[in-house]
Amino acid sequence: MTAYALETQSVIKTYNSDSGIIKAVDDVSLQIAAGEFVALVGPSGSGKTTMLSILAALLQPSSGQILLDGQDLATMSDVARVALRREKIGFTFQANNLVPYLTAVENVELMLRLNKKLDRAGRMRARELLARLGLGERLNNLPGQMSGGQQQRVAIARALIHSPSLVLADEPTASLDTERAYQVVETFAGLIHEQNRAGIMVTHDLRMCEYVDRVLQMQDGKLVKIYTDRKDILKLAKGGRHS
Repeated sequence: MTAYALETQSVIKTYNSDSGIIKAVDDVSLQIAAGEFVALVGPSGSGKTTMLSILAALLQPSSGQILLDGQDLATMSDVARVALRREKIGFTFQANNLVPYLTAVENVELMLRLNKKLDRAGRMRARELLARLGLGERLNNLPGQMSGGQQQRVAIARALIHSPSLVLADEPTASLDTERAYQVVETFAGLIHEQNRAGIMVTHDLRMCEYVDRVLQMQDGKLVKIYTDRKDILKLAKGGRHS
């Protein structure tokens, strides 16, 4: 039996509204292996951002299981979820969320500091990872002194530096031009594979699916289709963007 880094079983998230109960996520089950990079796609309102928030342990599901390295996020206390999120999950966001008064290397080291692992070896890894991402000459630059693509690569390094089991990217290319977007996602995919992490990218830009191993398509809160064949994924990537 395959041991998945991440597995969900019948995840449901409901909200109460004036018109009744809304199912933002409706009975979603999925499995992601270590070293696998997956795209989560769908039109606006399909539930993909809500699902990502649940996987990130930022949002509690109404029912179902979310197993990360065999631990069920849904049954954890708030304190335990915060600790797990800090130690085992890495994030990149559309807006980068870099600390503006910290340099590139200090932003990356921040995750090590939060996990009480900022030692000499950790500082060396941060510099080596930024160099791998083409930022070896930008270590001491503040975010405001870097381009959008460079900032996004710093965010990728920060998401990976503490060796998380799961790396999540929420619309990481939305603010980038096409060339920079391709570069960022290609680099991200390469590091996911090389470091044997489980990676999930939410994107409205289907072109970015060129670099993923599978595509999970959501609609109306449900997981409606899974693309696994490489030819089908490349065909989907040529389709452009979701609205």
